[in-house]
Amino acid sequence: MRKPRLVKIGAIQNSIVLPTTAPLEKQREAIWKKVTTMIKAAAAAGVNVVCMQEAWTMPFAFCTREKFPWCDFAEEAENGPTTKMLQELAKAYNMVIISSILERDVEHGDTIWNTAVVISNHGRYMGKHRKNHIPRVGDFNEATYYLEGNTGHPVFVTDFGKIAINICYGRHHPQNWMMFGLNGAEIVFNPSATVGALSEPLWSIEARNAAIANSYFSVAINRVGNEEFPNEYTSGDGKPAHKVFGPFYGSSYVAAPDGTRTPSLSRDQDGLLITEVDLNLCRQIKDFWTFRMTQRLDMYAESFKRASQLDFKPQIIRE
Repeated sequence: MRKPRLVKIGAIQNSIVLPTTAPLEKQREAIWKKVTTMIKAAAAAGVNVVCMQEAWTMPFAFCTREKFPWCDFAEEAENGPTTKMLQELAKAYNMVIISSILERDVEHGDTIWNTAVVISNHGRYMGKHRKNHIPRVGDFNEATYYLEGNTGHPVFVTDFGKIAINICYGRHHPQNWMMFGLNGAEIVFNPSATVGALSEPLWSIEARNAAIANSYFSVAINRVGNEEFPNEYTSGDGKPAHKVFGPFYGSSYVAAPDGTRTPSLSRDQDGLLITEVDLNLCRQIKDFWTFRMTQRLDMYAESFKRASQLDFKPQIIRE
């Protein structure tokens, strides 16, 4: 009996523009220019909520483990130049914009975080979420720059639905997806930067499974291209040092709570994926499958509490 709650979702994947040896400000400005064009294309198509890939304003330099010059890309979440630039676009196009940046928290000792900023369609800063799970695998040496986030699992109530952001590596943790659902999310974005040799077999599965298990829409976004850095670095795997990181394999898609999904964007080209969804489907699927009603959160909570103790012993029965 409810009217349709139609929302157009935009997902942007892109390569960097200038070489990583170019002045940092020029690198960022070139990426801004490219992505601004894509945001304007999304607006022309009537997109209501758009999200970019992880750390979209910079090359994914965390593989290098070098603090300089890459830390200079970090900026304030609320008052940084990227947020201010996007606020103008959000207001002009009546569009919610989710911007994943390297954050510098100047009020707390210049600490650095991997952060998603949410800007309302009125051009106002709504808040931020910091990445909950930090990889320590292969070339993803992100703990060199920032640690696990401290913002919990916030859900942002916008004019176009209740949205949340599960940043990159958090997609490997079902409990992370679950908590956004428990907090009422209807769309969960997963801005990522991941490479083919590491995670591609998992990519098409994880966000789709999350949409099914939690009765919401999930939006998986991944950057594209190879990125070459000035200095060689090793992967700690006995192989020769190298300068090129990638390829990032794109393949961004949207999954629905009923298990359906869109085709993926290109594996190696920039792209804007536009998907119209009806948020009423979230409730319809909940009514049909009753996953929330049949969950045993009390049982899980007790089990998780035991498992978190140092003297935990698995519940195993032997003859």
